[in-house]
Amino acid sequence: MRRYRPHILVVIALAIVLSTGWHGALRNALTDLRFAWQSRDASGKVVVVAIDALSIDQIGVWPWPRTLHAELLRRLEAAGAGDIAFDVDFSTPSDPGSDEAFVKALRDAGGSTILSSFKQPTPNGGGPHVNRPLKPFSNQSWPAVVNVAVESDGLVRRYPVGEKLGDALMPSMAVVLAGQDANRRSPFLIDFSIRAASIPSVSYVDVLRGDPAALDKLRDKKVIIGATALELGDRFSIPNGKIVSGPVLQALATESILQGRMLRWTSDIGMILGLGVICLLMMYSWRRFAPGIRVVALIAAGAAVELAAIFVQARLSLVIDTSLLHIAIIAYLTAIALDEIDFRSLLGRIAESRFHRIAMSLGDGLVCTDEDHKITVWNPGASAIFGYTPAEMIGRPFETLCAVPADGHARPSMHDAARQALLVPGGAVVVEFEGRRKNGETFSVEASFSGWQGTDGFQYGAILRDISVRKREAERVKYLAEYDALTGLANRNTLHARLVGMIADAERRPREVALLVIGLDGFQRINDMWGHSAGDLVLQAVAARPRDHAGEGAIVARLSGDEFAIAREGADGGEPVVAFAERIAGAFETPLTTGTRRHRVRISIGVAVYPEGGQGADDLLSNGHLALSRAKMTRRGSHLIFEAAIRQELENRLTLESELALAADRGEFELFYQPQVRLIDGSLVGAEALIRWRHPVRGYVSPGEFMPVVNTSALSERIANWVMETACRQARAWELSGRNVRVAINLSPSQLQSGDLADSVAALLETSGLTASLLEIEVTEDILLQDERRVLAIFKRIQELGVRVLFDDFGTGYASLSYLKKFPLDGLKIDRSFVFGLLANSEDAAIVSSTIGLSKQLGLTVVAEGIENKATADFLVSMGCEEGQGYFFGRPMPAEAFEKQFLASELDAVSAA
Repeated sequence: MRRYRPHILVVIALAIVLSTGWHGALRNALTDLRFAWQSRDASGKVVVVAIDALSIDQIGVWPWPRTLHAELLRRLEAAGAGDIAFDVDFSTPSDPGSDEAFVKALRDAGGSTILSSFKQPTPNGGGPHVNRPLKPFSNQSWPAVVNVAVESDGLVRRYPVGEKLGDALMPSMAVVLAGQDANRRSPFLIDFSIRAASIPSVSYVDVLRGDPAALDKLRDKKVIIGATALELGDRFSIPNGKIVSGPVLQALATESILQGRMLRWTSDIGMILGLGVICLLMMYSWRRFAPGIRVVALIAAGAAVELAAIFVQARLSLVIDTSLLHIAIIAYLTAIALDEIDFRSLLGRIAESRFHRIAMSLGDGLVCTDEDHKITVWNPGASAIFGYTPAEMIGRPFETLCAVPADGHARPSMHDAARQALLVPGGAVVVEFEGRRKNGETFSVEASFSGWQGTDGFQYGAILRDISVRKREAERVKYLAEYDALTGLANRNTLHARLVGMIADAERRPREVALLVIGLDGFQRINDMWGHSAGDLVLQAVAARPRDHAGEGAIVARLSGDEFAIAREGADGGEPVVAFAERIAGAFETPLTTGTRRHRVRISIGVAVYPEGGQGADDLLSNGHLALSRAKMTRRGSHLIFEAAIRQELENRLTLESELALAADRGEFELFYQPQVRLIDGSLVGAEALIRWRHPVRGYVSPGEFMPVVNTSALSERIANWVMETACRQARAWELSGRNVRVAINLSPSQLQSGDLADSVAALLETSGLTASLLEIEVTEDILLQDERRVLAIFKRIQELGVRVLFDDFGTGYASLSYLKKFPLDGLKIDRSFVFGLLANSEDAAIVSSTIGLSKQLGLTVVAEGIENKATADFLVSMGCEEGQGYFFGRPMPAEAFEKQFLASELDAVSAA
């Protein structure tokens, strides 16, 4: 087998080259080189009339009128030119005069002109389209095809003798010009040793204007007319990196025919015989002659074959394919080199050098030992980890790197680990052990042991990593996954896991599991006033209180920004849940100290107790949050134990919100109007617009039931805007009918929180056409409690529009008198709670009387709400109250009923007038 190995290598190389087609590329490259070495001039019998940049510059943008081609043809005939070929597309008609002039010129030329045809692909991917000269042109000329084949490397080498267009074979342009027969002849190789630059060329415009020097070059010559200008794009790549225009390529093909240089490949039989001769020569000489003689013989054979091919290609119309011969020679030279090299030793040296480079550049520590576990390789990575230099460690036992285990366990055995590595997939065993640095510090090491049979016996290797940082980071990640980074308390995940465990214990031994969800009251004000850094300090101080007072067995956790939780198991005779919650709340009676500041923080607590307050951890957390939310709304600063009614109330609210959204979509809301009268004579001065909901099943729903939900839901702004728009349209309708009714609208807080209310009111007045003085907006204290500066600016702009602003429910808030001074108000409405007991309660009477007197001094209108009898109305008149509303004058009613009861007489009077 060794004897025939070189020849098998050659056969494999040839098979690979033949299967991949590489020999074709080599054959073309050799042929092109021969063209470059055998440069020759053109015969001069073919001249190109170039449509060049000069002609385009002088004549104008291509395409040109065919009258110019007709004139050119007459000039050529007059100059005594021989055959004339146009490499120009004449397949589409132009103006009739130009076409007729060109037909006449062709006829005058005696039919000796050659016009080109060509195939081109169709855009939709169908069969190729054939472009032929127009029939009047083709009747007066010779047809010729100008298509050439572009090979896979993008070059043109072969030239077709003819092309089948339809059912007929059409000769190529060069064949017609050269007077050759196109029948039954295969394509030939153009002789590119003919220099393209040696082909004579004249400019189209010079011939057209009768330049004598240009016309002199054309006498008795074969002429090809075509585009050579770059911008016309008729360009082809040919061997040896050259690019020529289409007419020059046709001229090279014509020159190849005229000079008898229609080149063709030789038969493959000669190449096969040559391969056989080389193989036999090598088989005979392989063991008989020295490698140098064989190398010389092969090189000489290659040179001789190539010189012969050059000579044949230069003298005859044949191109000898020597590609496979050269490949076989190269393969034999390679086989000789491989046969003479000691590959085992070479590969060993290469592997050793590569291993050394890798080991020295490896960031991890790499240590290798001999079979006695003495260190033989110590890389810079190991020095960086342990602090020893290679000189200090080479020859020392591997166990020097191991710390003495404190727990008495044995050190890792490199021998055992490496032997085990041979038995596992991947060939490596990873072991962790405590290492010792040169300075005595111990640290965690991860070692990947392996072993192999070397030339000097069994050897061992270990890749070492310092994993102390990784372990610390893993511990930190574990801590962050279980604890809150700011307070050090357990986080929600840890609390949930502990709750699950407590509930499981409670199922085995019946007992309570209590969860307290703690929320800080007003914590956002601390962040707003002192910043988030101060807020973080407060949260840390808050965390310490329940941690110190929760007792053993309880877990304290931080749930979110300002929410904490305590979970504990109840014990027999232990502290009741209520007492525990009160004790935790009492822990916050003492102010918190953070740096130089003291903060008094109040908390609200929601309590959920297993099993009544939830059967699982998620239930307890959810119900504890519900109880906290209720405590903040109703018993802020105290605690509330979860009851089923709390969740039921929430579910009812969610159901009501859903129904309200449908009601808004279906148009179930209506506006009722309650009259406002002048108390002195009972005349109508206005009406308050009040929303009503006509439920399709329940009928009219009390506003007291659904408005609290509306005001705290996402529907608030949408419904409030609808109320304002509907009331303004109704007031405008009354205004157009001749009755000016001032309509009062209750403002919703949501209308101030989104957008610019003043702009919205101005736009509504403009679109509805309502007179601004007929619109009255009623605001409550909770609206004025918002951003005072912004609200004050908005109300000033609303008053500038002419709209009245009244303070509603006066007397029920905390700071009502201060708002009379701060805000631009036109009046106030005394709350019904004072008016209802006016006759029987002297304190109410004193408050109402004082309010009326104060309002008059401030120039404000006073409207009393809730008047239900004449005595109350008369008493208010005696106090100086000007306007009022209540059931005594009329209940809230639909617009139609309001018109019928309060506006009919006035409207009739207007109509009569």
